[in-house]
Amino acid sequence: MSAESHYLNALEALDEGDRDLAKKEAKKAASIDPDHVEAWSVYVEACLPPPGVPASMSQAAQALSAIKKIIAVDPNRMDMWVQGGRLMADDLGMLHDALHWWQDCREIAPREVTPVVEMASILADMGEYAAAQERLQSILDDNMDVGMTQFRKINALLQLVRAAATQQEKDIFKPYEKHHDGWEAIRQKMRKPPMSENFIFLITAVPILLILVVMLQGIGQPSFATLCLNTLVILIVIMVCMRNAKRWFQIINRPAFNLLRAMNFEAATGYTVLEEDIRTSVLYMYIMQRKPTSWQERTLKIIDNGKPLPNNWRLRLPDFESHLVESEERAPDQTSLGAFWEEE
Repeated sequence: MSAESHYLNALEALDEGDRDLAKKEAKKAASIDPDHVEAWSVYVEACLPPPGVPASMSQAAQALSAIKKIIAVDPNRMDMWVQGGRLMADDLGMLHDALHWWQDCREIAPREVTPVVEMASILADMGEYAAAQERLQSILDDNMDVGMTQFRKINALLQLVRAAATQQEKDIFKPYEKHHDGWEAIRQKMRKPPMSENFIFLITAVPILLILVVMLQGIGQPSFATLCLNTLVILIVIMVCMRNAKRWFQIINRPAFNLLRAMNFEAATGYTVLEEDIRTSVLYMYIMQRKPTSWQERTLKIIDNGKPLPNNWRLRLPDFESHLVESEERAPDQTSLGAFWEEE
């Protein structure tokens, strides 16, 4: 049978929900014609479970491997760049690899906004707020076209990194700094889960609203104007309490965010930095249970391996200006993508 016949069989099997058969047929098509991008696309979809079902580490890794092959053949497949980047960062926790992936994407599509936003989001999660702010600022400096959804995300990220950038460098928690004060803050809060924003709003707003309602009932005779005034006052109180709850949520749960950053660091580097007492705490388990299944599986493998962070470890960020190199000086389908195309 030809590659096209196997591809059509894979497509039919996928439509019928038989993902195992779709994988086999798509793999046969790709083995006959390694450049059959459509067959590889079916293979990617067949590797991953149906929407709403979490992917295992093996499924995510297989899909990512196939995505790399697609990009190697057709570097302009932006949908594959996006899916691959999010599998790396969200499902597998490979934040550092995802940064390099998105920068490689920029070399192919320097005017695309998505890679810049994704890199800024990852850098913010890593605590590299200055670098994140530079990436977001580059969107404005380069006059990139931004959709409304992207604009809202960019604006929220920009506010976050600007606020964080005002902190002293020593106050920003870095998991690779063993003696940072953030570790002690984590230990003080690790015996209970983080406090939700809704709970903070309720414990602050409800008592104030009850007192306010009682006070307003005793002011003036009931009328339409009084009703409007009372409603306006209550709305103002609710809005103020919501804003304060959002701010207090960040302050109260800072140790939980620090622990999340340390857990992401372990997943990104493959090295362990957490002590056993923290790893067995209520807060750690709370965060772990809310991570994707594939992320959990990969992290457990890292923990079992137990490889400590080397003393000479340094964060190696990609060259964020590499996309500015003249196109004739780079060959993205051969050199700039490097080892990303290696089979995992």
